[in-house]
Amino acid sequence: MVTASINMGTLSLDLTKQEPIPQAGVDAALAIMASGKLHRYGELGSKRSEVSSLEAEFAQEIGARFCVAMNSCGSTMFVALKSAGVKAGDAVLTNCFTLAPVPGAIAHAGARPVLVDVTDDFVIDLGDLERKVIASGAKTLLLSHMRGHVCDMKALMGICHRHGVQVIEDCAHTMGAAWDGKATGTWGRVGCFSLQSYKHANSGEGGLLVTDDEDVAAQAILFSGSYMLYRSHVARPDDAVFERWKYLTPNFSMRMGNLAAAVVRPQFGAVLKDRCARWNQRYAWLVAALDGVPHLRLPYRPEQENFVASSLQFSLIGLTKPQIEQVIAACAERGLHIKWFGADEPVGFTSVWAHWRYFGQPQSLPQAERVLGGLCDLRLPLSLSQVDCADIGAVVRDALSHVGQTQYCSLSTVRAELVEALVACREASTSSARTEIESNRLSEQYWDQTP
Repeated sequence: MVTASINMGTLSLDLTKQEPIPQAGVDAALAIMASGKLHRYGELGSKRSEVSSLEAEFAQEIGARFCVAMNSCGSTMFVALKSAGVKAGDAVLTNCFTLAPVPGAIAHAGARPVLVDVTDDFVIDLGDLERKVIASGAKTLLLSHMRGHVCDMKALMGICHRHGVQVIEDCAHTMGAAWDGKATGTWGRVGCFSLQSYKHANSGEGGLLVTDDEDVAAQAILFSGSYMLYRSHVARPDDAVFERWKYLTPNFSMRMGNLAAAVVRPQFGAVLKDRCARWNQRYAWLVAALDGVPHLRLPYRPEQENFVASSLQFSLIGLTKPQIEQVIAACAERGLHIKWFGADEPVGFTSVWAHWRYFGQPQSLPQAERVLGGLCDLRLPLSLSQVDCADIGAVVRDALSHVGQTQYCSLSTVRAELVEALVACREASTSSARTEIESNRLSEQYWDQTP
């Protein structure tokens, strides 16, 4: 068993630290900059671009027919919705536990978000999903595998198939993950992956759309901004498919450039596999460090969930909101900055459905306020050691123990004040009736503050 190295001190950990870009990516980026050919398309039949190579390689790695690279995962989700036939005003189902770009993509497409509730294990509530499929008439689900939590995909796809609902997967946090051996991003009609710096492969910013549907792929290439240069794509449909769409599809100029592709290409294959294993090792270390901490619950992760834990989430339970605020503040004082989904205001990347006030209609989410009110979130950089994880666990444990001590001291003070007041009442030269009234008042004050 590894013990914490700190003694009530302050952590000096950077939970936003990234892996360095592999040397092959640095060399390729320098070569691209030296050539000046940063744009993915050339008009004179130049050799395969870095972006086209990335698309072909990622499609092969994940087992999809087609891949389209864009400037962000948010762009791929927007284009996926458009390519799948979502029209302005359509209802689109999505998780209430997600990040702002997911409902943002729905709004970008002119559609109407219908939020689905969340379980205590941070995945989409399948019972609520089926109810809202029926109630809303929605034919599209933009499923967010938020923070790498993968629901029972066989059960989810069964619900969607029964009701004729197409699935688009937001896999921003699940590159390398699977359910029961089948990769996320390949269950639905379209999968959308992120290459933003805090994700599993880092190009600074970028997104990858994968699909086996040739009409979706052709539209996505045209939407992304290919002009009539779509033949330079390698992982693409035949020309005949583009003939169906090239006069009907706007150019949204969401292309990825060669520099981002050059940086990220060496981060797949063995490099990605190694990162995934190392993230899961750090997750296991931190789970062990948090085991048995009072008021802290870790999510259940079934055997079929082949997750990649680049972050860790836990629930603070049995505490009031002020007490949770105290825990978050105590951890921050010790150098551990925890993202909390129960805050009144959005902070940094973290926001919840109540902050997205552009929806225009109320959402029915019976569990969300309770679940997200106690949900805490930690990044797991690959730089963390086993001792670092023990230190994090020690800081969280200490912060929670101080909440208990503060509560205990507060109650002790109330008890002492009660005894003093009752003695004073007995000794005072007042009527017995007044003494009884004062005693009752103080007794009520004591019990109101006793859990």
